[in-house]
Amino acid sequence: MIDTAFWATIGAILALLVLSGFFSGSETALTASSRSKLRAQADKGARGAGRALRLTEDSERLIGAVLLGNNLVNILAASLATALFTRLFGDSGVALATLVMTLLVLIFAEVLPKTYAITNPETAAARVSGPIRLIVLVLSPVVQAVRLLVRAILRLFGVRTDPDSAVLSYHEEIAGALALGHSQGAVDKADRDRLLGALDLGHRTVEEVMLHRSQIETVNVDTPVEQIIAQCVNSTHTRLPAWKDDPENIVGVIHARDLIREVHRLIAEAGGDYGAVTGLDLMAVAREPWFVPETTPLDEQMRQFLHQKRHFALVVDEYGALLGLVTLEDILEEIVGDIEDEHDEDMPDPITRLPGGTIEIDGAMTIRDLNRAMDWSLPDDEANTVAGLVIHEAQMIPEAGQIFRFHGFRFEVAIRAENRLTRLRIRPV
Repeated sequence: MIDTAFWATIGAILALLVLSGFFSGSETALTASSRSKLRAQADKGARGAGRALRLTEDSERLIGAVLLGNNLVNILAASLATALFTRLFGDSGVALATLVMTLLVLIFAEVLPKTYAITNPETAAARVSGPIRLIVLVLSPVVQAVRLLVRAILRLFGVRTDPDSAVLSYHEEIAGALALGHSQGAVDKADRDRLLGALDLGHRTVEEVMLHRSQIETVNVDTPVEQIIAQCVNSTHTRLPAWKDDPENIVGVIHARDLIREVHRLIAEAGGDYGAVTGLDLMAVAREPWFVPETTPLDEQMRQFLHQKRHFALVVDEYGALLGLVTLEDILEEIVGDIEDEHDEDMPDPITRLPGGTIEIDGAMTIRDLNRAMDWSLPDDEANTVAGLVIHEAQMIPEAGQIFRFHGFRFEVAIRAENRLTRLRIRPV
């Protein structure tokens, strides 16, 4: 029977479907919107973006309120439709109401609003932020009670939740976005590596990028002055650590510019007599060495370099033993890649490509450099170099010819010199 109650019920069902679509679209817009874009819009004076940004700060309360409102209107709409169709068609109206409401809710209350919201989530989030903010405030007591009940139930099953912890950190979100962009061809590999390198500075230490002490070019202060001058002038480095009595007893750092300036002064005062350089006081020219712990994060070390206006530091362990040296250029290379100038010697490609997808590398090559070069993802939590990774996984120092398989790769020890794995062959399994 069609009467006023019939049309009122139809109107109520349509209004509830509109509300359901509003809740669904709002949920998608607020969860899919970029907080960084909302922040940028809010800084420009967009009030809606500012409200949306504040709403997303407590995502659990936001999602709880939206889901509660959405379920309320959906259940109420389904109940009214069931009553209406039962009145019109009898007992068969229940099945008919279920079919009709499922189609209406799916199309007009789920797919349509969510598709609209996902096309421009920041704009949609700003538009719905006002009403949603009011709904969150009204439903907040109920949402809080539901949150406590859910946590209590989860605790019964041994699951504990931290309401203040984020599922993903900003670092992981940005890294994931870069990886996705690279896989889709929107972000170049070089750009991805540079951005990830900048993000990773706080998670890496100077030990991972330092030049090992066995590769450091040093100066013995007891060597004749003429030989020291020749070594400094012919060296590819502008700064050389100076030691006395023991190679690990670093007493200063000689800067080639300071040395040449002092040599020029002595020769000029002697009327052009080069023999005057024999009176050079090397320790008066040398600068005080700067020692830093091996565990210093790279971002902190870079700040210290810039603050102290220095480019060179010696790395020591917890016992004060010399481990290596690190420069500002080493840290910058973690971001931009290798930096070469006109004095750098041309180095061959550290990766030799063999048939069958196998590569051969020096065991001292860092895992990070290998991952960058080959676009791999070998873990570097337990070791800094590839040889260190093989030793860690093998729990021994392998012999030449031994083969290991781990992390989806096949590792073969090509050459072992004493206790060092000098050459390794690797290929994906």
